[in-house]
Amino acid sequence: MKRGFYTIMSAQFFSSLADNALFVGAVQLLRSSGAPEWQQAALVPMFALFYVVLAPFVGAFADALPKGKVMFISNAIKVVGCVLMLFGGHPLMAYAIVGLGAAAYSPAKYGILTELLPSSQLVKANGWIEGLTIASIILGVLLGGQLVGHAVASRLLTFDLPLIETGIDTAPEAAISVLIFVFMLAAWFNTRIPSTGVEMRPIPRNPLELLPDFWTCNARLWRDKLGQISLATTTLFWGVSGNLRYIVLAWAAAALGYSVTQASTLVGVVAIGTAVGAVVASLRMRLDMATSVIPMGIGMGLLVILLNFIDNVWVAAPFLILLGGLGGYLVVPMNALLQHRGHNLMGAGRSIAVQNFNEQACILSLGAGYSLSTGLGLSAFGAITIFGVVVAGVMWLIKRWHASNCVKHRAEVEHLLEIARHDNMHG
Repeated sequence: MKRGFYTIMSAQFFSSLADNALFVGAVQLLRSSGAPEWQQAALVPMFALFYVVLAPFVGAFADALPKGKVMFISNAIKVVGCVLMLFGGHPLMAYAIVGLGAAAYSPAKYGILTELLPSSQLVKANGWIEGLTIASIILGVLLGGQLVGHAVASRLLTFDLPLIETGIDTAPEAAISVLIFVFMLAAWFNTRIPSTGVEMRPIPRNPLELLPDFWTCNARLWRDKLGQISLATTTLFWGVSGNLRYIVLAWAAAALGYSVTQASTLVGVVAIGTAVGAVVASLRMRLDMATSVIPMGIGMGLLVILLNFIDNVWVAAPFLILLGGLGGYLVVPMNALLQHRGHNLMGAGRSIAVQNFNEQACILSLGAGYSLSTGLGLSAFGAITIFGVVVAGVMWLIKRWHASNCVKHRAEVEHLLEIARHDNMHG
């Protein structure tokens, strides 16, 4: 791997660490203020909101500037969201601002991989990035759980700035204050990311001109016989993954009677499994073999349903590791295949923006559905069952879709797989 890759990994680690710790802090902030259950569940779709709304613009933004600079600006926006959460902004609105920063960050984070590395290294690079991201999820959720816990929070609240009244007097507020500095550390690493030498693509004077370009790119990727399958799979995976953090928190409260601090450790357990699955996939899978992992997605949906029958933490822990492992093994090769097809079809930044639009629209839809079901009085167990059935059913349809492509469009699929086998081929 090139030297700049490790700087990218460091920047991604600390930014993701703070993102996930902040989620736990925001949940606790809402709970401590007596907010209804549906608002806590709504944190997930609110984070996804700007991914969907600004998708036509963030890809072009990522392609118009050096991607290290884009990531720096994105982390600065996340800091603004944290400050708003601390000083009077509604947690849902403030968390949406953090999501705005994340929406701008993602096309640059993944897009730079295709600029820096050949296609033969994309699966391995994605394995490392996803493994590190999952490690940051584990540590971030654990960090957030500890920061809002009494033991750490009571110590943080003893710190006072001379002659300044901060107004920070609760555990969640103290946690958010610490996380501002973690975002700032990530921003510093962003300044150390080297230029890839790729020519920048200027943004049109009228940003609205980007709308037809975005929808053209979106349609182009959905028409591609490998792009459509990898896009559908990763879209569903991230829809599940984005909501699973809250689902595990809700399940742990209902089935085990756990607090946010206790339940956060179980979210970390899922992430451990995902990290293991991601690393194994990066070692075993090639780009042209990516579609063979689709059945893993069906298994994920079925395991989510079975979660309802577990009420013992010693059974839950290995179960959640298995659930995460299937997800990690699924997403790494499919993500790499999607990046490869997108880079060839339209460029890295625009491709990732299309990917983010679809994935975050799925997170938004699934999260809104889960939030609505709880708001209407459905139990956590009932909402989890519906969630799992949808996941397993859609993944089965994707499997049938790819099988049909291999029969009806055999020559095209074989040609695209041949491109994936060689670093110097494009199409």
